[in-house]
Amino acid sequence: MGSVSGSTDSAKTRAVAPGRRVDGRGLGALDGANAKRSVSLSSVRHAFRKIVWPRRKLVLLGLLLVGVNRLSGLVLPGSTKYLIDNVIAEGDTALLRLLLLVVGAALLVQSVTSFLLTRLLSVEAQHLISLLRAQMHRQIMRLPIAFFDNNKSGALVSRIMTDVEGVRNLVGTGLVQLVGGVLTAVVALSLLIRINAKMTLFAFIPLLIFGLISFKAFAYIRPIFRRRGAINAEVTGRLTESLGGIRVIKGFHAEPQEYEEFERGVDRVFRNVKESLTATSLVTSMATLLMGLTSVIIMGLGGTMIIQGQMTVGDFVAFTLYLAFLITPIVQMSNIGTQMTEAFAGLDRMEEILIMEREGEEAGRTVTLEDIRGDIVFEDVSFEYEEGKPVLKRISFEAPAGTVTALVGGSGSGKTTVAGLAASFRLPTEGVVRIDGHTLTSVRLDSYRNRLGVVLQDEFLFEGTIRENILFARPHASEDELMAAVDAAHVREFSDRFDDGLDTVIGERGVKLSGGQRQRVSIARALLADPKILILDEATSSLDTESEAYIQESLARLMAGRTTLVIAHRLSTIRQAHQILVLEEGRIVERGSHDELIAREGRYHQLYTVQARI
Repeated sequence: MGSVSGSTDSAKTRAVAPGRRVDGRGLGALDGANAKRSVSLSSVRHAFRKIVWPRRKLVLLGLLLVGVNRLSGLVLPGSTKYLIDNVIAEGDTALLRLLLLVVGAALLVQSVTSFLLTRLLSVEAQHLISLLRAQMHRQIMRLPIAFFDNNKSGALVSRIMTDVEGVRNLVGTGLVQLVGGVLTAVVALSLLIRINAKMTLFAFIPLLIFGLISFKAFAYIRPIFRRRGAINAEVTGRLTESLGGIRVIKGFHAEPQEYEEFERGVDRVFRNVKESLTATSLVTSMATLLMGLTSVIIMGLGGTMIIQGQMTVGDFVAFTLYLAFLITPIVQMSNIGTQMTEAFAGLDRMEEILIMEREGEEAGRTVTLEDIRGDIVFEDVSFEYEEGKPVLKRISFEAPAGTVTALVGGSGSGKTTVAGLAASFRLPTEGVVRIDGHTLTSVRLDSYRNRLGVVLQDEFLFEGTIRENILFARPHASEDELMAAVDAAHVREFSDRFDDGLDTVIGERGVKLSGGQRQRVSIARALLADPKILILDEATSSLDTESEAYIQESLARLMAGRTTLVIAHRLSTIRQAHQILVLEEGRIVERGSHDELIAREGRYHQLYTVQARI
């Protein structure tokens, strides 16, 4: 059996429809099905309410700085008129010195404000990214087991690390430059109208056409960015799986098919990027064409007006420079618009996660268990992963405090699902599970799981040392408490062989330890946690005789005085269980002690006899 989440029973074939709420059948996969939807107003509101507004002072300071920066940038083109028409034409050296002083001061202001903008806003944008990653991590960690059963871990890593990247443009230089570009364009436009309204009108027509094209392009590009996020998540998820299962891949010489699978994924990313680049390059090309057309128009009109004496050379040069200050922000705004589109696409994907109801936040969880005895009762409990396909059918039993209840049956009989319900990893479709007389759905999960311990057949260990993995259950436990758990689980029997003892680094998932050694570390971890209720996916099914002897002694100490549910694989190990429940097709077909069931010569007797022959 696998984890107590129910993923190894008949849940293997389930196909749950996507959902948002926590219920008995769980949550569906995040498959990017909504990638084509238009701008989400909720995402926009969320962006400004939760991201921009709390930083309004910083954003306003950024707007002030960008305003000063852009206005100071207009000093140089404005000074050219006086340089040409007054200084050069009339030989006014006093005015020349004044112009040099003013332009130099303006350039200094530009450089200082540019540095401050980058320093303040870019740093805050990176700070925001770190906060959002932490928020996404907290949210995902609080979602129920059903969510993780339906989503690859690599895809969730992509959600946490990649989707938030684009939001730097909401607080960073993107948003401020967008506003600054609008400000610069408006001021430049007013100055152009003041110099020559006729030329301004002819110059503005191509710009208006460009603006309409850009607006349509962004509406087309946004879904592409959303699809890219979904594709990246899928490719990352598959890559994570491949790296985690490298021994299986090499054992079956499956590298070639993994090459092909990954290459198909990165090709999908490439085609998505190509699609977005095609759209953005079209916008850029249209900008080049229309800006060039504007230059041709201005060259013709300006030259004609200068010849006819309707405009001075200084005015023409100033107009040309101001026109650049009008055109450049508009072109920049098209690039910034792409960045903002990417940001909102990421926010849409974040919103999918953030609106999900967290585990344990269901209405009615008001009971806090101060002191758990450990009485567990199942009353007519039914459960289904997929609607209409029940895994458990009206299961009823009692597990009194301090007793051992063994769950026996074939694969898919419902043993793991019963354990998952007892751990509150799942909620019953029908019936109730009680703990110390309280309905489990009314109990605050933190108060329950603080006294719950789980030991699995394939126990998960973290990258780090033996000591760190044992202390995972109680990081602040004393050295005496740690060593007591170590001795009780016979960990020192193998850790003393290592040069670093308990401080030996065991590798990812404890790969440097044998199966029996990993189990003893996990049992020591459970002993240190000192749970009142223990769920045990019996740990001796695939161990050698020596390791099994150590594990059995450690388990005996672990189960003493605790309410224990054992998913039994080797029936010889559960002879001393207070009661044995035999499950078939989601129903309890037999119950009793080992001796009672053997004497009954029913299903348990059949299973036990087959194993004894083996």
